[in-house]
Amino acid sequence: MSPRSLARYLPILDWGRRYDRQALSSDLLAAMIVTIMLVPQSLAYAMLAVLPPETGIYASIAPIVLYAVFGTSRALAVGPVAVVSLMTAAAIGTVAEQGTAGYVAAALTLALLSGAFLVLMGVLRLGFLANFLSHPVIAGFITASGLLIAISQLKHLLGIPARGDTLPEMVASLSEHVGEANLWTLAIGATATAFLLWVRTGLKPALLRLGLSAGAAGVVTKAGPVAAVVATTLLAWALGLSERGVSIVGEVPQGLPPLTMPPLSLDLVTALAVPALLISVIGFVESVSVAQTLAAKKRQRIVPDQELIGLGAANIGASFTGGMPVTGGFARSVVNFDAGAETPAAGAFTAIGLLVAALALTPLLFFLPQATLAATIIVAVLSLVDLGILRRAWAYSKADFAAVAVTILLTLGFGVEAGVTAGVLLSLALYLYKASRPHIAEVGCVPGTEHFRNIRRHQVETDPAILSVRIDESLTFFNARVLEDWILSRIAGSPVRHVVLMASAVNEIDFSGLETLEELNHRLKDAGIALHLSEVKGPVMDRLERTTFLRDLTGRVFLSHFDAMRALGRKSGRSRRRMTARDWPSDRNQGKPHAEQDQSIPRPRQPPRDRGL
Repeated sequence: MSPRSLARYLPILDWGRRYDRQALSSDLLAAMIVTIMLVPQSLAYAMLAVLPPETGIYASIAPIVLYAVFGTSRALAVGPVAVVSLMTAAAIGTVAEQGTAGYVAAALTLALLSGAFLVLMGVLRLGFLANFLSHPVIAGFITASGLLIAISQLKHLLGIPARGDTLPEMVASLSEHVGEANLWTLAIGATATAFLLWVRTGLKPALLRLGLSAGAAGVVTKAGPVAAVVATTLLAWALGLSERGVSIVGEVPQGLPPLTMPPLSLDLVTALAVPALLISVIGFVESVSVAQTLAAKKRQRIVPDQELIGLGAANIGASFTGGMPVTGGFARSVVNFDAGAETPAAGAFTAIGLLVAALALTPLLFFLPQATLAATIIVAVLSLVDLGILRRAWAYSKADFAAVAVTILLTLGFGVEAGVTAGVLLSLALYLYKASRPHIAEVGCVPGTEHFRNIRRHQVETDPAILSVRIDESLTFFNARVLEDWILSRIAGSPVRHVVLMASAVNEIDFSGLETLEELNHRLKDAGIALHLSEVKGPVMDRLERTTFLRDLTGRVFLSHFDAMRALGRKSGRSRRRMTARDWPSDRNQGKPHAEQDQSIPRPRQPPRDRGL
């Protein structure tokens, strides 16, 4: 394998050759800032997945290093994220009981399966499959997941044993136990939440007003969660709050990430296969969106198929080092980018920082209140909630609004898997429905130009003997018959002698579409009407030339629609007349003109054909 080919699969060989002292200093600074942020965040996301707190730290070490080797983004920071953590809890909660060794082992298997799916999709270059998740579905799913995550953490803010995976279950459980709230826990959780919200929105402006530089103010702001962790930990230790009913993190194992072997029993793999696939696709979409956004800011590019391999390697690494499913996180990646990360080496340095934390700092987290971690999660996921998308989608497209609303409602009511699955299926169904009802317009020439526009929208010139039709969709098995029915309905009782199909928007004609055109040509021929094509795209023309359709076509294939109207207009011997929207009925697709009748229609001859655009 040539060095160029090897660098394609190992991007580290590309950027590593140009690594210099300036990049090193930038990456080290970025790693220090991201490490400070990741320590409490990793613990919080492990708690969200109902896993031991050290799992979050382990999942942020080996995966980051492996992504640095195989990934193509210079700024993406890989690790546990809120949505994937929620999906992890929902998936493994169906196969094992929380708090057991089997539950932790199931998380390892889920990470391995997710990694395997991602690598397989990358090798097969299937990154395009993520396009089946439309933006409305993703936005609705993430919004609903953010709400579920925030509500699920209220039990930790209140110190009550509430349960549930869906909104109705959570609300019912919270209502049942709200009277048992621990006031000390509530005080710590509410204070930490208020402080973190102020840190996110008000601390940096306050520091700037005090004269601190923008860079220093940014570093202090990003360290806000660490300040909350330190303050509440010291408070819990000094006041003995664990004896007053405040839940604390407790003992966190001190040491290197362990080498683990995910169990691969057939029953477990079968139960987790579909959730793993959903986690893989959702994680990839979230990750690649962040990576592309950050890369564009520096005029860099990422390779989506290689990103699949990088994220897959990261998940496989997590499964063998005591971790959980991971992906590229929005918040940490933006922090990494803003801190000046130049290469993926910043992630490797972050892994070293987390390794030091796992070796030296974990004993200090014993008295950390779980309410503080819950506050960290709530503040982080509030930025994911975008209910305004419902209003924007309703104003723009009722179909997209339906996809968003159904995804949100089903995710809240029946869980993450049901929500995203229903959203994807609904998006595909709506797309097929819209594609099966293509926009068909009768067009005329704009006076004084060679441009043709919809007669219902513009004042145009038309010829009563020529039906000029534009279809704004490819001709396929689920919409070709609509075009045939439209044309046959339009010519009934009219003086039309030529039908010209303007194919500038037709990117493909499948076999069913071809058969429909052949049938249309035959039926028009029986009525003494010639069928013509114009502005056929080259690839479409190439396929048509491999059939007998062009040989049997009663009319011509014109390079431009203007050429067709000019040539056929001379033959028809009719004068053009000006048409406006007032000349037509209200139905946009099925209206028929009030044209004079003329049944004297000569059979057209067969002139040479153009070869398309």
